[in-house]
Formats: sequence, structure tokens, C-alpha cells
Amino acid sequence: MPLRPDRSPARERDAVHHPVFARRYARLSVLAETRFGMGPVRDRLLAGLSGRVIEIGAGNGLNFAHYPRTVAEVVAIGPERVLRQSAVEAALHSQTPVDVVPGVAEALPVKSEGFDAAVVSLVLCSVRDVPRALAELRRVLRPGGEVRFFEHGRGGGRAMTLTQRALDRTVWPSLAGGCHVARDPLAALREAGFTLGPLRRTLLPEKGPRLPTSYCVLGTAWRDGEPR
Repeated sequence: MPLRPDRSPARERDAVHHPVFARRYARLSVLAETRFGMGPVRDRLLAGLSGRVIEIGAGNGLNFAHYPRTVAEVVAIGPERVLRQSAVEAALHSQTPVDVVPGVAEALPVKSEGFDAAVVSLVLCSVRDVPRALAELRRVLRPGGEVRFFEHGRGGGRAMTLTQRALDRTVWPSLAGGCHVARDPLAALREAGFTLGPLRRTLLPEKGPRLPTSYCVLGTAWRDGEPR
């Protein structure tokens, strides 16, 4: 399928619009590829995928260069206009066909059961309605389809958890484009009916001070409990 141009409506009609945060995130995410070790994380996240893949919240498209050649097509959903424009540019240089599409996780603009796998990478922290977004993910996956996830969330003991919850109730979401640091992505996946497979807890960055955003998990889950 050929790459579509960015078909988003006028800026004021975008479902998600955080232009200042988006530009800051784009710079920091590129830096994190080497300084925080995100490049190898993306390799592990996407290794072994094949078939048609939907990526939810593709950001500025940094995952695109890490998809293996066994992936036939990636449909990348991007809700934020500034980041989506960067994702379109990244898609042009990807070895894998990538179609960047405007949309939000809670209402994916694709047909049901059309994908072999889904990728969520630092996304569940910022969606407005996590159960609805994961229900949409189940809808678009074929029976037995897999979810590859890399998410940050609650962790670090009682003091850190209290700090995370306080940040979520006050300044953090407005400063960080809707991000929340106290969510539990594993519990959300279980409650949405996914069966969890292998997972690895990690810190980002691995060295240095522990931040409210440091507590991450990398893993695989399946729709309906059985791999395809």
C-alpha cells in the first residue's frame, strides 16, 4: 500500500494538539536513542515481527527504522500533527512500507481483525481512555494476534509511587503532553483481556538518577491467549 500524505484537518480540529511539547519531545527522543539506550530497546521490541502491523501513537517515527524486513506493512497512527509530520518524513526512509494515518487510539480508523500484530511504545501513559484504547486494539487484531509493548509506569517503591500519583494529579500531564507516570500498563492489558507473555522490566536510563518516568516494561501479549 503506498504512503498516504498527511490528511489531517486544520490544526484546531486535531484530536490531540501539543505543539510545544511535540517539538521538545522530538528533540529529546532523538537524543535518547543513544544516550538512554532507546535504539537497542526498539530493536528488541520489534524483533521477529511479520505480516501487517499497526503502530499506535507512532510519534515522530523512530520505530520505523527498526522494523524487520519480514514485516509486510506498517500502518502508523499519529494523533499529534507536529509529530505526525516528522513520522511521514521518517516513513519515506524506512525499508518497510509505512502508511502514516491521523487518528487516536480510542477510535482507530481501520477495519476489524486486519492486523497480525500491534505495537504500543510509550503510548498508554498518554491516551485519554486506556480501556477504550485497548478494546480498539483487540478489535483490529486478528485472533491470536500479538501486541508488542514498551511502556513506563508505576514503580520504585512507596515513596516513588506517591510522587508519581501526586505528579499525575497536578502538573505532569499538562507539562508532558497528557503523559501520566502512575499508570499500570500490565494491569491494563490483563483487564482488557490480553494474555501476557514474556516481559522484561527495565530502567530508562539504566544508569543515573531514578526518575518518575524511569520504570519501564518491555514485553509481548496476545489477543485470545494463543499466538497465531
